Amino acid sequence: MVSAVFHSPARASPAAKSAVKSIGVASPEPKPAPLPQPAKSSYDWHALGMKVFPPLLGIALLIGIWELLTMKSTTFPTPGATFVEAAKIFSDPFYRKGPNDQGIGWNILFSLQRVAFGFGMAALVGIPTGFMIGRFEVLNRMVSPLISLLRPVSPLAWLPIGLLVFKAANPAAIWTIFICSIWPMIINTAVGVQRVPADYLNVARVLNLSEWKIISKILFPAVLPYMLTGVRLSVSTAWLVIVAAEMLTGGVGIGFWVWDEWNNLNVQHILIAIFVIGVVGLLLEQLLVTVAKRFTYDEV
Repeated sequence: MVSAVFHSPARASPAAKSAVKSIGVASPEPKPAPLPQPAKSSYDWHALGMKVFPPLLGIALLIGIWELLTMKSTTFPTPGATFVEAAKIFSDPFYRKGPNDQGIGWNILFSLQRVAFGFGMAALVGIPTGFMIGRFEVLNRMVSPLISLLRPVSPLAWLPIGLLVFKAANPAAIWTIFICSIWPMIINTAVGVQRVPADYLNVARVLNLSEWKIISKILFPAVLPYMLTGVRLSVSTAWLVIVAAEMLTGGVGIGFWVWDEWNNLNVQHILIAIFVIGVVGLLLEQLLVTVAKRFTYDEV
């Protein structure tokens, strides 16, 4: 009778239920029907609000402090006056009235071109160098002191060397970007290679893989997140350096545009340029962060 209860409790007779209770086993009680759940929104508006409103509040706070500090100033422009001047500048950002009188759009493009050349050459040299330093201990011990010595040097200290060697401002600025943005890529790539688990390399030795297959099939996928972090740091450094280099070399570029506006005592244009430099740098970094996230695999 007890076995009948365990095998088919829904069909048990009253006598069987009383027998079950007598041996200390309670018959299953019917479960209450689940309460209806409120319908969930198809979009998370709270998350959107937390992403949008805090940055807007921070910008509003900055503008408010700026307005309070410049209300009675006769030399420093107010936010309203700067905004009006920015509308005039961006109404025609690509005008040309001569080699030294061009719109802010052309200056940004020329600066980005120099950054692309210097940063690209740094990537071509720095990433393979980082692989070799991380792969071979002797090379690591030989090169590490040189990197530690040269990496802290100020970017502008390299500019006279470029002017001396290349005899022109544009390649000197590109050289300065190259030498200053190469170090993060070398260091991060080397660290990534050194952190590859030794078991991976032991398996490669057992399988008698060539050095090229070890690099392409084992090291490169494992080092890619470290390498992209170095690339992101390098492009930020390159964008910082180009502004300072163009202030000294002249010509065309956002750094030269800032210095030229200072010579004209146009503080409004300098503030606009600062904002533009920050926005372009932020966009470059966010672009590389997005790329890095696609190649970063976190453990679940």
